[in-house]
Amino acid sequence: MAKNPGFMETDALCKKIIADAREGVFAPVYLLMGEEPYYPDKACEAIIANALQDYERDFNQTVFYGLDTDAMTVASEARSYPMMADRRLVVLKEAQSMKSLEELATYCEEPMDSTVLVILLHGAKADKRKALYKNVQKNGIVMDSAALRDYEVDRWIAMYYREKGLSIAPDAAMLLGESAGTDLGKIALETEKMLKNLPEGTTAVTAADIEKNVGISRQYSVFELTRELSMHNAPKALKIAAYIAETPRFALPMATATLFGHFYRILKYEALLQEDPRPGNDVKAKVLGVNPFFFREYDTAVQNYPLRKCMQVLALIEEYDFKGKGGESGEATPGQLLVELIAKILN
Repeated sequence: MAKNPGFMETDALCKKIIADAREGVFAPVYLLMGEEPYYPDKACEAIIANALQDYERDFNQTVFYGLDTDAMTVASEARSYPMMADRRLVVLKEAQSMKSLEELATYCEEPMDSTVLVILLHGAKADKRKALYKNVQKNGIVMDSAALRDYEVDRWIAMYYREKGLSIAPDAAMLLGESAGTDLGKIALETEKMLKNLPEGTTAVTAADIEKNVGISRQYSVFELTRELSMHNAPKALKIAAYIAETPRFALPMATATLFGHFYRILKYEALLQEDPRPGNDVKAKVLGVNPFFFREYDTAVQNYPLRKCMQVLALIEEYDFKGKGGESGEATPGQLLVELIAKILN
């Protein structure tokens, strides 16, 4: 079974599609899909912006939506010849909603050289075992944009800021990631809004900038909660948990996912230290998946949560994640469950 590309490979493919589009180089058919819509959307926008001149669009550009069309209509449009232009552009958006999508495999087996067909699935994938996927892979370009894992978000944010000529402090990246989750589009949108409010010439973004402009409090965030748990600072951790539990957007599964990721990293670090009591920073970074800025915190965490205790904590988090999703939680609210979980972790 083919392995899904990581975000670095998807980012590189997206950049290539955009660069080629700006140079007027196009594949006859694109299948842009995946759980994370950020890259497929960007690639589609670049193709639309560059495939035709503005004066060519009226007669040579057609945009369909999956819910309102069918494969025969899309294929018929794609087989039409351009009028007073080098190419036609046919875009099928929300393609996952088109019941006859797989029938486009016939067209994609022998696509027109004078047409650029873009099949855009939003947050969904075509079946890789079927002919549509295989034909586009043979005759065009397939982008499969996988959702980022929680531990990859900070690295993606750092890369995104670097490409904008900015640096972002590790704690600022973590705070932004906590606010936006793994939604890359939201991270990009929050960044653009923030940059408009920062002083002209700003080159470094701090946690204070994120806190002020994105609207998330460092002092009372899940990021700060995990730090206080690492330090086993019970009063502060319980205070933060109680505050988070009362916020309007609080969702226990999101909190338990972050907590589980944090303690799983502690567990992996403990396993590493058993094999090599003095690992180098490069090995630490590979195992933990965090910026070296946070190494000291994890050095403290492994002291406070030895192997057996860390495994007990992970079991507790799984139990409360189940409760937060409706399993045997009794009369307790999600907020009360969070505070109860934190108390048990610290006990």
